This record gives sequence, structure tokens and C-alpha cells, in this order.
Amino acid sequence: MESHTCLTLVFFVLVNLAVGVLSTDNYSRHDFPVDFVFGSGTSAYQVEGAANEDGRTPSIWDTFAHAGFARGGNGDVACDTYHKYKEDVQLMVETGLDAYRFSISWSRLIPNGRGPVNPKGLQYYNNLINELIRNGIQPHVTLHNYDLPQALEDEYEGWLSRQVIKDFTNYADVCFREFGDRVKYWTTVNEPNIFAVGSYDQGISPPKRCSPPFCVIESTKGNSTFEPYLVVHHILLAHSSAVRLYRRKYREEQNGFVGISIYAFGSVPQTNTEKDRAACQRFHDFYLGWIMEPLLHGDYPDSMKANAGARIPSFTSRESEQVKGSYDFIGIIHYIKLNVTDNSDVLKTELRDFIADSAAKPLGTEDIFVANEYPFTPWALGEVLETFKTLYGNPPIFIHENGQRTLSNASLHHDESRVKYLHGYIGTVLDSLRNGSNMKGYFAWSFIDAFELLDGYESIYGLYYVDRNDPELRRYPKLSAKWYSQFLKGTRSSLVGAIELNNDSSLVSVGHLLQ
Repeated sequence: MESHTCLTLVFFVLVNLAVGVLSTDNYSRHDFPVDFVFGSGTSAYQVEGAANEDGRTPSIWDTFAHAGFARGGNGDVACDTYHKYKEDVQLMVETGLDAYRFSISWSRLIPNGRGPVNPKGLQYYNNLINELIRNGIQPHVTLHNYDLPQALEDEYEGWLSRQVIKDFTNYADVCFREFGDRVKYWTTVNEPNIFAVGSYDQGISPPKRCSPPFCVIESTKGNSTFEPYLVVHHILLAHSSAVRLYRRKYREEQNGFVGISIYAFGSVPQTNTEKDRAACQRFHDFYLGWIMEPLLHGDYPDSMKANAGARIPSFTSRESEQVKGSYDFIGIIHYIKLNVTDNSDVLKTELRDFIADSAAKPLGTEDIFVANEYPFTPWALGEVLETFKTLYGNPPIFIHENGQRTLSNASLHHDESRVKYLHGYIGTVLDSLRNGSNMKGYFAWSFIDAFELLDGYESIYGLYYVDRNDPELRRYPKLSAKWYSQFLKGTRSSLVGAIELNNDSSLVSVGHLLQ
């Protein structure tokens, strides 16, 4: 039974290699259901700027960036959407977006993490939401994206303390109360699985906690052997507490939906051996099952409990019932595929962390950190969607992030790889829909070039280029913005036709920004 999942996935991959390209090369927006949502996204610290204005206080991401761990950059100014949100909404309109996914800065709205609401922060998010609604764009809001208020980190070490459950629930209550009459889609926490591993096992993201020898970036605080498990445990309890609050207090009147997003690698066994198939299953358990099994069944996967032992927390019966079923949709964040091979010898050592506990070695993770561009493997997204359909009850799904990474010094006029990526992966979404996946929407990452978590300003994902040498931070559409806009407005897309867009040496003019 252990290797059944990966056998199924291998078969799915082979089928897609055989027919997937042909079935998705030529399609249009009209091939999707009329209520299928297409959009794009950003997050607060990555684009807002105004980090020290109007009562906002630092988050753990501010602290991380100012300590020099984000390739030397920071989000003090970023893309200045705090002041330029109206211009950006007009770009969204002209692009043809149905929806915009953004996050709220907890420390802008509630500067101390708890207590009084900041009027200026409240006004900003009301203005942004109202501007979106006025222009027919659906707001999809995330409450936490790597940016816990530093005040709470200083007070009780943030997500390591059960106190955060109450504070997060109160923060969510403020957001539901103030914005829920217009916001119908809420995501509580962005990719808690990768947040926990990156921030508390490897130390590559805020608040940069880890212990030797597991640190990728040296740290003087943290414990990689148990902190990632504790953080996810508290996130699941905080998430489910917020969902319970919404359902009890707001859903009847507001008719909204609350979910959580998960980072999902596409993964297949490195070899067709029992050991690698079993390792692939463990990998799925540790990265997807870690979040989905509690949401479905109220407990962690058996393989996690067996390998991590007492280091993984237990739910009380009451907590288990609270967590189980606490979602209306699942957001999926996907960029690359990994091959997985057995690494069970590591279980014999005394030095153990989250990654070692999985006893599986993912091959290709270096692509996340050093590759100029992500490998083009759209079938891997299909594998992820098949997993959620067959193993996790086929929940309503939004692709919350999917896009191509390029270096920031890449020419504005050459964006073919991003066009190819979007075309291929959206085609896979269409195939998965036809194969029965319960898909509700797709958000390209990112709307504009932003301050990236791992790369700062050294890599970019945007449909729109931001000229950081211009004091006005002007936005310019890339080829991918032109392709996405034409697709959203009903033009039939083929890969050949998409790349031929670049034969027109002039970029599509969007609004007054290029005039």
C-alpha cells in the first residue's frame, strides 16, 4: 500500500507525456468553465513598501531582510503599491484579470500584533479592496505570508508558542469584520509546510531559526529537530480556530470561503524500485500529508509519527475534531518537480531533522536556489492535481502561485520562457479539469516584479517589469503580460502563436504608462 501512490503517479506521468502536449497546445479562455477564475498575485511585504509609514511596525521579514539575509535587499520601498495601488488596479483591468490575490500586513493593520487597530492601515486595505471591487476584480486575501509582527516574535517567539493561536484568531476576526462584506475568499496561512522547513529547519527564511548541522544560513537560535513540527502544529490550530470563528460568526451573512495554501512539489521516484517508490510516498506524507491528513482526518500521517516519534506533537481529541474539515478550499503553490530517492540510512543516525525524518532525498531542490529559470515540466502540476484528486478527496482547488523565475537583469523585451511556462501549465490545468479535478481558479505569480523571499531583487517573476532605477517605479508590460491578456480576452492560444508574439518588436501599450 505504501508505494501505491507513486505507482499511480508514474502512470499518470507516462500518460501525460504521451498525450498531454497534444491535448493542451491549442486552447482558449472559453475552454474553461465560465466561473473559473483567472488572476495574478503578490504579497504585502513583497510589493507594498511604505514599511515605516502610517503606523506600520516591523515584521519578522523586515528583520530578516535588514539583517542582510535576503540578498542584500529589503521591502522598505519595494514596488510602492501602498501609494500606487490605483495604477496597479488599472493594469489589472487592462490585462483582463478576474481576481487579484494579495496579503494583508498584520503589523500594518495591528501594529503590536494584538490590541488597537491602526486607522491608516485599515484605510489602506479598505481603499485597495474598494478599488478592486469598483473595477470588477475579485479580491482573494491571505492573512499571513512570512510576516508575523516582530512584536510577537520578541514577546513569545511567535509560532513556537500557543499564544499565537489566540492572537492570530483575533487578527483574523478583525479582517473578517472589517473586510468580509466585500472579500469572499480568505487564505489563512501561506504555504505552512515550506514556511516551517525554511524558517525553522534550514534557516533560509524569517525568522531564521535552525540548529547545526542543518542550517543553510548560520543561526545562533533554534532547534531543527522539533521546531518545524511545533510550528505547523500551531499553524493548523490557529488556522482551524479562524475557520471555526468565521463559520460561527460571519459565514451566514458574508457567504465567504476560508482555506489554506500548500506548497506542492511534483515528485516521482528516481528509479522504479520498491525503495524509491516507498521514499516517494514518505516524501508526499511529509510535505503534503503533513497538512492535508490533519485537515481530512484530524491527525498526522502514520509515517511521520513513526519516523519523528515524540518530536511531532499530538492533537487532543477536541483539537483533532476542530482541525478536521477546517477548509472550504485548498490553495496550491507549484513551480517545479523533483525526483525522489531512498535515504533511509539517515534514520540510523542520532542527528535528525525534518528532512532526515522523511528518509527520502529529493533531487533537484538546487533548482529552487541556483537555477536561472525553472525546468519546464508542466506534467508535474498535473501529477500534483491528480494526488489531491485521488488521495485527498478532490477538494476545491485554486492554483495560488505558478510562474517562471528569471534573472532580474534579463531583458524586458525577451520573455519567451515565461510565456512558454504559463502556456504549458495553464494547459495542464485544463487537462486536469477535464480529468475531473475540482479546480476553481489559477493565479499567475507574480503580477509585478516583487521583492522575492529567497532572491530579493536578483530574480523576478512578474508579468510587469518594475523599473527600480526610475524614482516613479514605472511598470512596463512584458511579453507574458501581453500573452496573458490576449488569452484572458478569448484569443485562442498555441505555443507557436504565443512565441510569435515576440515577433512584434514593440511591447503592447498598457494605459498611459508607456506613453
